[in-house]
Amino acid sequence: MGGDDPHIHVESKVVRGVAAVRNMMASTFGLAGDLPSRIATGCGLRAPYAMTSPRPENVTCLACREYARLEHLRFADELERLGRMPGSTISTAQAKPAADRHRDLAERFSATK
Repeated sequence: MGGDDPHIHVESKVVRGVAAVRNMMASTFGLAGDLPSRIATGCGLRAPYAMTSPRPENVTCLACREYARLEHLRFADELERLGRMPGSTISTAQAKPAADRHRDLAERFSATK
């Protein structure tokens, strides 16, 4: 990929993002590792981290929007299955709102830009 790609992408791990893990580690242990300069995106390209966003309103790459929509729907289904499993660490009452948030994000990613 050249440096002239004007699109904002989503990282390939949109549901379990690098920045979210970094922020959690920083707030828990006071440590902050460096973010990679280029990351894999939902459309299969490697883009500068600065040209990615987890927010649907900012993503302009249509392939990344579709990828993120599908990933959020898949994760919502996974959360609901986990909530129904006997002995699970989260209850159905906890899983449902989390799944609903991911379905809402999926809906926002499906909105045309």
